[in-house]
Amino acid sequence: MVGQKKVIIIGAGPSGSIAGALLQKKGYQAVILEREKFPRFSIGESLLPQCMEFIEQAGMLQAVRDAGFQLKTGADFLHNDKHSEFYFSDKFSPGFNSTYQVQRARFDALLATEAQRQGCVIYWQHQVLGADFSGDQPMLTVADEQAVTYQVEADFVLDASGFGRVLPRLLNLESPSNFPVRQALFTHIEDRISCGRYDRNQIRIIVHPDITDVWYWLIPFSNGRCSLGIVGEPDVFNAFEGNQQAFHALVAQEPTLSALLPNAIFDTPINSIKGYSANVSALFGKGYALLGNAGEFLDPVFSSGVTIAMKSASLAADVLDRQFNDQPVDWQRDFAEPLQKGVDTFRTYVTAWYKGGLQDVIFYDQQQPNIKAMICSILAGYVWDESNPYVKNSQPRLDTLVELCRTTV
Repeated sequence: MVGQKKVIIIGAGPSGSIAGALLQKKGYQAVILEREKFPRFSIGESLLPQCMEFIEQAGMLQAVRDAGFQLKTGADFLHNDKHSEFYFSDKFSPGFNSTYQVQRARFDALLATEAQRQGCVIYWQHQVLGADFSGDQPMLTVADEQAVTYQVEADFVLDASGFGRVLPRLLNLESPSNFPVRQALFTHIEDRISCGRYDRNQIRIIVHPDITDVWYWLIPFSNGRCSLGIVGEPDVFNAFEGNQQAFHALVAQEPTLSALLPNAIFDTPINSIKGYSANVSALFGKGYALLGNAGEFLDPVFSSGVTIAMKSASLAADVLDRQFNDQPVDWQRDFAEPLQKGVDTFRTYVTAWYKGGLQDVIFYDQQQPNIKAMICSILAGYVWDESNPYVKNSQPRLDTLVELCRTTV
């Protein structure tokens, strides 16, 4: 191993903390520059079982298990009188059969603390203002918590800045997404759901009674609260006078939510994000690579964001380890293409959800157990398991399955 190489990571979210811990384990010095001070609010509370593989790799599994987060064993889908349940224990792919539903403020802070425990250095409230990759080593210009600027060199830079998308902005890498512009309204509530009326181990995805490309999420936490959100094209929300009115009116339009939450206390402001799908022209370049949402974000419908972020961290740490040991590496072949395979699989299913085909599959009342198990693996995040035909040939397989479900109704 060559000396102790220094890797600067922009952002202390899940991909940054996982990458930092993995690099520390390999003998390198990981330094994280985080613009915020943790804990801080973040959306994206429902993890997938595939995430647990990367948390285990990073040596953080026991800490996550001990934290008291809400167990997640699967997903319930509802649309009017249709109801379909997917349990991760029934999935096709080997691996974890459960995960957690987490309040991201506490979860992200926990991962950052674990990364620090393993030797990762984190500078809080340090914002990257500039990046120069023209020299022998990357050079970043940073402002500290007192707004004092300084420059720092590294052997490599990983951008884990999420929706901040630091390097894509600074290096003009941003590329338009081919997804339609969608908006999400969301909040946290004290749900006061009566015992036995809802399995808190399941995330609930509900399709609007009349508008099939509008959907709701209900993500319960272990402390009697939950995350509640609505996703649709902006015109759906623009029909109301403001986000608060739109949110409450649309929740009232969904009878199962109204029945489940009659005593809920809406004690947190309604948040909104719009046009969140994003892409880049390149996931790597001389001296840097992009992790997670800094590179590409699809859509919240299958909770893919944190999974893709952690996978990118794992891949990048392995490629960097080989590069630092003077082994031949090809970032396109070894990082971008493997990551993109899973992203493209998620994209296939996200697109099919909004076009209605995947909804037809999920609510099909004659599901074959072996095919349902393969679809369940994708819902569990195992989109890199090419032994699953619905991963390896995702688009043609899913197209055929949609047609079968539609013609046999």
